[in-house]
Amino acid sequence: MANIADSIDQAPESFTTETPAEEAPKAPRAVLNVSGSAVGRRKQAIARARLVPGSGTTTINGRTFEEYFPNKLHQQLINDPFKVLDLLGGYDVVAKITGGGPSGQAGALRLAIARALNEIDRDNNRAILKKAGFLSRDARVIERKKAGLKKARKASQFSKR
Repeated sequence: MANIADSIDQAPESFTTETPAEEAPKAPRAVLNVSGSAVGRRKQAIARARLVPGSGTTTINGRTFEEYFPNKLHQQLINDPFKVLDLLGGYDVVAKITGGGPSGQAGALRLAIARALNEIDRDNNRAILKKAGFLSRDARVIERKKAGLKKARKASQFSKR
């Protein structure tokens, strides 16, 4: 009985006639010598971004990337389209951003960069950007204040008597 239990626990490994395919080392993608520009919006922020092949520097409203967005989360959010496409450091970004706060501006710039990358090489970039969700605009905006309420949904406390 012990032999049967041991043989069940130690089931033979499945063997195939195929050899496992070894993955080739991933080479960084080639940067096309084409520039692109696009507009991105999020909440009340509007970002106009221009991508030019270069060393990867980002200038926003005449200031450096780290100076304009000191929050690391916002920096990561903006660089996500480049990371997904393996194009980090391939394009210089010159952007003008108006309206909104830091979070909305970062989201607007990410959408603008993703749209510009899509415009540059639609055949190779579109599917990856679309799957990552970078080409869709986030339509959530602040709800308007309603009459008779303190805010959009906040009402004064109800009193029965």
